[in-house]
Amino acid sequence: MPYGERFEEALLYAARLHRDQTRKGTEVPYVTHLLAVAAIVGENDGTEDEVVAALLHDAPEDRGGKKRLEEIRARFGEEVAEIVDGCTDTYEDPKPEWRPRKEAYIAQVAKASPSVRLVSAADKLHNARSILTNLRAVGDELWGRFTGGKEGTLWYYRALVEAYAGAGSNPVVDELDRVMREIEALAHRAGAKKRPKA
Repeated sequence: MPYGERFEEALLYAARLHRDQTRKGTEVPYVTHLLAVAAIVGENDGTEDEVVAALLHDAPEDRGGKKRLEEIRARFGEEVAEIVDGCTDTYEDPKPEWRPRKEAYIAQVAKASPSVRLVSAADKLHNARSILTNLRAVGDELWGRFTGGKEGTLWYYRALVEAYAGAGSNPVVDELDRVMREIEALAHRAGAKKRPKA
C-alpha cells in the first residue's frame, strides 16, 4: 500500500529539522541517515507509522527535547510519538554521561514494543553499516569520532544485538548481528597488528 500525506509531511519536516546536521566525522548530510533508516523499516514490512517514526526518530534528542516530541504527537499521531519516544535515549541538553545513558537505553529497548525495536534496530543497523564502511576506509582512527571510543562502541552495539534478539529476533536484528561480527573481526585484527611481538 502506498504511503500517504503524513509520510510526505514527515519527509519534509525531518529534512527541515536536520538540514544543518552532518553525519559524525563526515560532511554527509544527516538526512541521509533518516532516509536509510526509513528504507530499512519499510523494506522489512514496517507500517506507515513505523516508517514515519523512522524519519523522526532523532528529532526530540537532537532538535528540541520533550517539546519536539509533543509537536510530533500533535502532527503525526500517538503511535508515531510512542515509537519516537521509545527510540530516544535522552531529552536532556547537555546529554548525561555516556555509559549510564547507553545502559539505560539497552534496558529500555529490551522491554519495548515490536514497533520500537524495529525502528531502533534499523537505526543501529544503518549506523553499524556506516561504521563498517568507514572502518575499512580509515582504520582505527575512526573510533575517535565516538564518545565511547572503540571498546565502548563495540560493547554498546553487541549489547544492543543481544537485547533485541532476547526480545525476539527479526531480519533487521539478524543483519545487525552479521555486520557487528564483521566490525568486531576487523577491530580485533587491527588491535592484534598494533600489539608488539613478544
